Amino acid sequence: MGDDSEWMKLPIDQKCEHKIWKARLNGYEEALKLFQKIEDEKSPEWGKYLGLIKKFVTDSNAVAQLKGLEAALAFIENAHVAGKTTGEVVSGVVSKVFNQPKARAKELGTDICLTYIEIEKAELVQDELIKGLDNKNPKIVVACVETLRKALCEFGSKIITLKPVVKVLPKLFESREKAVRDEAKLLAVEIYRWIRDALRTPLQNINSVQLKELEEEWVKLPPAAPKQTRFLRSQQDLKAKFEQQQAAGGDEADGDDDDEVEAAPVDPYELLEAVEILSKLPKDFYEKIEAKKWQERKEVLEAVEALTKNPKLESGDYGDLARALKKVIGKDANVMLVAMAAKCLAGLATGLRKKFGTYAGHVVPTILEKFKEKKPQVVQALQEAIDAVFLTTTLQNISEDVLAVMDNKNPSIKQQASLFLARSFRHCTPSTLPKSVLKPFCAAFLKQVNDSAPEVRDAAFEALGTAMKVVGEKAVNPFLADVDKLKLDKIKECADKVELVGKKGGGGGGGGGGEKKAKPAAKAAGPPKKGKPASAPSAKSKKASDTKETVETELSPEVCEEKAAAVLPASCMQLLDSGNWKERLASMEEFQRAVEQMDKSEMPCQALVKMLAKKPGWKETNFQVMQMKLHIVGLIAQKGSFSKTSALVVLDGLVDKIGDVKCGSNAKEALTAIGEACSLPWTAEQVVSMAFTQKNPKNQAETLNWLANAMKEFGFAGINVKAFINNVKTALGATNPAVRTSAITLLGVMYLYMGAPLRMFFEDEKPALLSQIDAEFEKMQGQSPPAPIRGTKKAGAEEEGDAAAEEEEVDGGAGDIMDLLPRTDISDKITSDMVSKISDKNWKIRKEGLDEVAAVISEAKFIQANIGELPMALKGRLNDSNKLLVQQALNILQQIATAMGPSLKQHVKNLGIPVITVLGDSKSNVRAAALSTLNAWVEQTGMKEWLEGEDLSEELKKENPFLRQEILGWLAEKLPTLRTVPADLMLCVPHLYGCLEDRSGDVRKKAQDALPTFMMHLGYEKMSKATSKLKPASKDQVVGMLEKARAVMPAKPEAPAKAAASKPPASSTPAAKPASGLCTFPLTTANMTTTSWLGVVGKKPPVKAGAKDEEDKSGPIFILVPNGKEQRIKEEKALKILKWNFITPRDEYVEQLKTQMSTCLPKWLQDELFHFDFQRHVKAIGAMIEHMEAECEAVIGCLDLILKWFTLRFFDTNTSVLMKALEFLKLLFTMLSRKNYQLNDYEASSFIPYLILKVGESKDVVRKDVRAILTMLCKVYAASKVFPFLMEGTKSKNSKQRCECLEELGCLIENFGMNVCQPTPAKALKEIALHIGDRDTTVRNAALNTVVAAYNACGDQVFKLIGNVRPSNLNHKNAAEVTSSSIFNSQARAQNAHLEQSAPSIPKEFQLDLEVFENNHTCASDIPDLVQHKLDEVLEPVMIPERKMRSVSPHFDDIHNSSASTINFVISQVASGDINTSIQALAQIDEVLRQADKAEAMSGHIDQFLIATFMQLRLIYNTHMADDRLDKKDIFKLYSCIIGNMLSLFSMESLAREASMGVLKDLMHGLITLMLDTRVEDIEDGQQLIRSVNLLVVRVLEKSDQTNILSALLVLLQDSLISTAGSPMFSELVMKCLWRMIRFLPQTINSINLDRILLDVHNFMKVFPKEKLKQLKSDVPHRTLKTLLHTLCRLTGAKILDHMSMIENRNESELEAHLRRVVKHSANLSGLKSDKSTEKGALRSDDKVIKAKVSDILSEIFKKIGSKENTKEGLTELYEYKQKYSDADLEPFLRNNSQFFQSYVDRGLRMIESEREGKGRIQTSTGDSNGEDLNAAAYYERLKILRQRRGLENSTPEEDRPPLSSLRPSVASSTDMLHSKLSQLKESREHFQQEQSHSHSPTRSSSPASNLDDLKKRLERIKSNRQ
Repeated sequence: MGDDSEWMKLPIDQKCEHKIWKARLNGYEEALKLFQKIEDEKSPEWGKYLGLIKKFVTDSNAVAQLKGLEAALAFIENAHVAGKTTGEVVSGVVSKVFNQPKARAKELGTDICLTYIEIEKAELVQDELIKGLDNKNPKIVVACVETLRKALCEFGSKIITLKPVVKVLPKLFESREKAVRDEAKLLAVEIYRWIRDALRTPLQNINSVQLKELEEEWVKLPPAAPKQTRFLRSQQDLKAKFEQQQAAGGDEADGDDDDEVEAAPVDPYELLEAVEILSKLPKDFYEKIEAKKWQERKEVLEAVEALTKNPKLESGDYGDLARALKKVIGKDANVMLVAMAAKCLAGLATGLRKKFGTYAGHVVPTILEKFKEKKPQVVQALQEAIDAVFLTTTLQNISEDVLAVMDNKNPSIKQQASLFLARSFRHCTPSTLPKSVLKPFCAAFLKQVNDSAPEVRDAAFEALGTAMKVVGEKAVNPFLADVDKLKLDKIKECADKVELVGKKGGGGGGGGGGEKKAKPAAKAAGPPKKGKPASAPSAKSKKASDTKETVETELSPEVCEEKAAAVLPASCMQLLDSGNWKERLASMEEFQRAVEQMDKSEMPCQALVKMLAKKPGWKETNFQVMQMKLHIVGLIAQKGSFSKTSALVVLDGLVDKIGDVKCGSNAKEALTAIGEACSLPWTAEQVVSMAFTQKNPKNQAETLNWLANAMKEFGFAGINVKAFINNVKTALGATNPAVRTSAITLLGVMYLYMGAPLRMFFEDEKPALLSQIDAEFEKMQGQSPPAPIRGTKKAGAEEEGDAAAEEEEVDGGAGDIMDLLPRTDISDKITSDMVSKISDKNWKIRKEGLDEVAAVISEAKFIQANIGELPMALKGRLNDSNKLLVQQALNILQQIATAMGPSLKQHVKNLGIPVITVLGDSKSNVRAAALSTLNAWVEQTGMKEWLEGEDLSEELKKENPFLRQEILGWLAEKLPTLRTVPADLMLCVPHLYGCLEDRSGDVRKKAQDALPTFMMHLGYEKMSKATSKLKPASKDQVVGMLEKARAVMPAKPEAPAKAAASKPPASSTPAAKPASGLCTFPLTTANMTTTSWLGVVGKKPPVKAGAKDEEDKSGPIFILVPNGKEQRIKEEKALKILKWNFITPRDEYVEQLKTQMSTCLPKWLQDELFHFDFQRHVKAIGAMIEHMEAECEAVIGCLDLILKWFTLRFFDTNTSVLMKALEFLKLLFTMLSRKNYQLNDYEASSFIPYLILKVGESKDVVRKDVRAILTMLCKVYAASKVFPFLMEGTKSKNSKQRCECLEELGCLIENFGMNVCQPTPAKALKEIALHIGDRDTTVRNAALNTVVAAYNACGDQVFKLIGNVRPSNLNHKNAAEVTSSSIFNSQARAQNAHLEQSAPSIPKEFQLDLEVFENNHTCASDIPDLVQHKLDEVLEPVMIPERKMRSVSPHFDDIHNSSASTINFVISQVASGDINTSIQALAQIDEVLRQADKAEAMSGHIDQFLIATFMQLRLIYNTHMADDRLDKKDIFKLYSCIIGNMLSLFSMESLAREASMGVLKDLMHGLITLMLDTRVEDIEDGQQLIRSVNLLVVRVLEKSDQTNILSALLVLLQDSLISTAGSPMFSELVMKCLWRMIRFLPQTINSINLDRILLDVHNFMKVFPKEKLKQLKSDVPHRTLKTLLHTLCRLTGAKILDHMSMIENRNESELEAHLRRVVKHSANLSGLKSDKSTEKGALRSDDKVIKAKVSDILSEIFKKIGSKENTKEGLTELYEYKQKYSDADLEPFLRNNSQFFQSYVDRGLRMIESEREGKGRIQTSTGDSNGEDLNAAAYYERLKILRQRRGLENSTPEEDRPPLSSLRPSVASSTDMLHSKLSQLKESREHFQQEQSHSHSPTRSSSPASNLDDLKKRLERIKSNRQ
């Protein structure tokens, strides 16, 4: 015991961890005392024990553990931080306490769990306990079940989530341990107490004995609902209330609580696990359901029925299944199968609930139609099905379908439809059964009440009775005005019998009670209306008609007199029709006095007005009498109970006088009074129709003016627009201008209420009139309708009861007006043929189907909601693989939205939600189309339908970044405009939280933007609670974001004022329903979403904006802080502040910048700069622009901060801010360069990288500005330093950015030379060259252009700098394609520098400015002065050769006088990426080619033209055809132009023969590829196009130079066989061309250069020896080659062997051997027995050498070679001998000598050959790359070429054979191509230099005299021209 003292001294927390149990026991005891002592729950003392509590409960010593449990319990009860320990402690309790034998330990363990629940940790505790149920130790399982039961008993089902508990119950009942089963039984009884029968379904499959026992226990339970007895810490108010009730023991309290519990009964469906059945359907279900044998159909239906019996189904796409079942119900002849299918549908609807709503609209019509069946079991199955389907949708969505069958001829259908409605109504409440829905149904029932079939009548009565029970008598009565008493009683009797679903003791309170209850319900359920009413005007006019409108019967004149006499003085009555006007006037005055004193109840209105109408009545001639009369009418209308009958008596007279100058105003007042008495809609309708039956234009005009004014006074409620529209149209056509003006004014007023839809009625008017109407509408734009001041007081009485109707009206918006438009039913036009087309496998047919649909809709203009099978068909197209069709489907849906109007609501679930799915498409244009479609739909439907149900949350759940960011962006925009949202929005919150941590930055940003808008509807509390399910790390982050969102949470739009309630807002957008007063609100939300509010840390809400505006904004805005910038640079270097370097700006960067800027800018400007409203940013930039010039010093002082702030703007999505920012930056850099300021590296590095990001922006305007800024940047920052930033930019993933950066690099090299390249030109160019293999064409082109710029700057050195770019880094095809295009363009550039000033001029000492030449019409006016030599005697007058090329067309003349450069320019445009430019260029060339006299102008340009053409073909193939945005008709047009031009060209043999081999090869490649392009067939007339290409190919084969084309085909065949990627069809077509050429060989053999052909065959056989050829899949290539050689041999005989001179090493292929075999064979055949030398081809009779002689000669020659002196001579002789006898066999002589000697001989012969060839060949224009052509002939040759170009050469030079090396085809790598094209460029440049050097220095030329003469003449002519 001695060591006790040691641990006794330790502090408590250390004792608790001690290894000695006694120490721990002592520690626990002391801890318990300490915990009970600490009063402050937030004391830091608690924190010490956080990590120890788990050890308290899991102590290995039982005695210590007991004490530890007590201490732990005290900790949990008292410590604020206890919640953090929940998971680990409860899991410790489960594993280490519940298995203890001591009851006390278990008891404490249970208490700990319950206390954790009390401190709001129910979910965690429940999770741990449920995990404990899987423990192998039954003791632990029993204890867990018991704890769960206690928790439920004490805390109730609201706090303990029952679903997971119920899920594990069946498993517990199966346990082998009786104790577990018993405890499970107790738990089941406890659960039953709380949720009653909802528990039966989940337990239906347990052992029947156990179930029976449970039933017995359940019966014993008291019927009273259980109550929560223990409360959470947050429920202390409830606890107090509960304790009071316990003390009082009152019954009322019980009653209250009953209500509370009953308010949320548990739905058994929620407790079930969803089952996935789609994958379990029989594999052949869809085939068998169509089978002819009914047994097969029955078999699969049984399988489906079994699956649909699952009470809860997993959501999925059940469309196909629903369609299949619908087809069985509708069309199957076997009624048993119909019943089965109906049961399956019922099962689906029950299992899917709201998720089945999508398909409801499709199956309901079919089920209703099938009610014609008489068999009871079928009818019953159909009833069950339609009832189940109804519960998945709303009455509105299916109302059209049901109404459609209400007047069916078949009584069974009518009866069942009414019974279905009666059953459906029972599920409704007054709010879900609004008047607008009920009205058309009541009308249909009233028809059926009089039906001849009694069963139909009874069903109608039942339905009406049910409706009356649901919404109350008062709401139904207006629809039953014409029903006689007997029938009304019957309806009421039915109403009393009805039991409503979910109401206990349904009829208990009788009619009155029902009504009273209905009222609050209507009020409460007001906001979440089930959409807008279908015909709101009727609902609105109810107010007027509900007022005590006495339907007066017309009285006879006698009765009227009698009644009038009773109330009017006798004298008045007598003088009414006196002949003297004064008496009549006196009579009127008495009449007026009497009326003024009369009481409302005793005023006989009808009698009085009839007295006024008594002769002379309205024909009264005296205006004073008439004025009085009209005034009295108004008085009577105001004071009495004025009926429509009375009104009809006077209206005619009033209308007659309305245009009267003197009486008009009185007439209008009277009309207004009548309008108040009888409702304006009715009065107006009568008045207008009366006015237009008259012919008086003044009356018509004034009537319309009165009506315009009355509308403003009364409001628009209930106006029958349709009736007016016809009269207004008549007025618009009136000849009298006053009538037209009044009509237009009236339309203006109507526009205030109706908005844009009003214009739809007048689309057909004349343009002049329409423009007047538009001008009037324009005036009204933005105004809100005035509040009504009349006609409202009488409706006041109804307002309380009509709260729901009010709500509807506000909701109705412009939708109501849309209902007035005449709509066409297009369902019959949507044929099954059309629907099947839309679903066809071939996309063209699908497109055709969509086109047809679009045509039907646009023809109909406005359509009804029923569109047949179309929704399902269109839905299928929304995920079409062809994006064009997706876009087309979206366009059609947009069209449908506009055409269908508000009744579009019923299609939201089945068609609208799939549109949301399209927002996940990877293509931005498809997403944009989907978004605009979505907005068009929302405009018609409002947001409610979209937010109801799980559909939206299901979409958000998908982890597609595009989908998420689009949905969240959309919600952020729409939610702030809504007053209320369905509770289902809460389902989206977990996914919203997921998006806040999404991998994609865009998604995170959009989620942040949406957060405040969700919060404004759901509240901070709810959203905060929803974070409890997140992981701790995520939770902290999300809670932080919620706090920030709370600060910027927008306020909800208020409800519109009552007065304005009946009017929709002035805008025609039904979606924007807030009252006009709230126009400022959406602004803030819009702003809030543009820049993430999280970026503005700790920002105050935007309330203070007003105060800030008052601040003093005068004075400078840039404050110069001495050495401020230097200090910041130092701090960044010392890492005291963050380095400005990020991918997206984080909060800390924004905060840091804000702090730094606070010293340099006034506070108001800083607040603007860091405001979350983008408009404030625009304002701030505007202010900075104003002050920049004046305060340039201060601007430079804080330049680093200004640039940093602008980098933040580059991350905004708002274009207006971006454009403003770029405007500022342009001005800033202009100012800096003017001040000669140079950016320092610190400023540059924190700005340039972010600017370069924007160069890849998708918008052209932005890119253009950024490029301009980059150009300016080089003036204030060294170009060599900008270079690395651009190089970094080329590594971007954004292809636009890569392309632009490469372009910029090219510009830098052009402008600043090669020194700009960093770190070294070699490294930089290697990097740039890698991009030549980029996937993107524009990038490839840009890279090539940059390399070309480098080449222009440093010539051949480029090759060394680039080195060998590994072909693996380049995509051959791309690079090859692009290289040719680039160089071609660069040549075109060089030739057209005056048009595109991008080819840099290379300064040389002597330089002939060809451009000046070409631009100048005199052709020689500005040549520099030449050295004056005395050459007079040499120069004689010379005729200037006439130009061969005349100006081609007026268009050409406009550009240049010189046709060569013109043609070059036009040809360069043929290869343009812009289709129209290319087509125009082709059209111009075609014009030239079609005129024989002009076509010669193309001579010399053929290759260039063909290159441009096949590049365009390649561009179409790779780019245009793949671009969905381009119209295929344009592409077809371009193809047609190309083929037309080619046909013209190849019909002229002289031009066609100019095409060189390489170009022909590429051309044939392009044409064959085009023939094989399947996409062309899809274009309209595609087949025709391919036939034209066929014709063109034949033309090319016939007309081209036969050697060139044969050679080209051989090389093409070789390439196509090597390439594995190509299509086998390609090689096949090439071979077909070759066979055609072979067929014509007998005619063409003389024009063919056989040496070249054999060289090509040799090269072919080298790559494809005989063995390799035979290994190919097809033997055709082998046969083709054999046939070619055989034909050549047959035609030339043994001479063929003489034509192998161009083959260097014949042994490399089997060609020679093969030819010899063929020649020998043919010689044998022809019977020639010639000797060996003859056979070898030396058939010269005079040169026959006998073998012996041959060997003597050769021995002699070899001796000479062997001797030192005569070696050279010997080799020459041997060479000549070989030339003479090409078949001489040297092998025997060489064999005897050494290897060295053999190679010496070989080398010597080759040298002699090259020497002789070199002399023989004229130097051609291709020139040596060394540039050492000092020979005058070469210069002369060059001059000839130049003359040709200038059109001064009369004869075209015949094409010289290119050097051997160029004839050796090989498969060029991209690098080779780049090199070759660059060398071409170089040569063309050398031409210019050489040509210039000639024209400058003729004296240096040492050419023969004739050449010199020619030059002198040329120079003389130039001189004389100048003079």
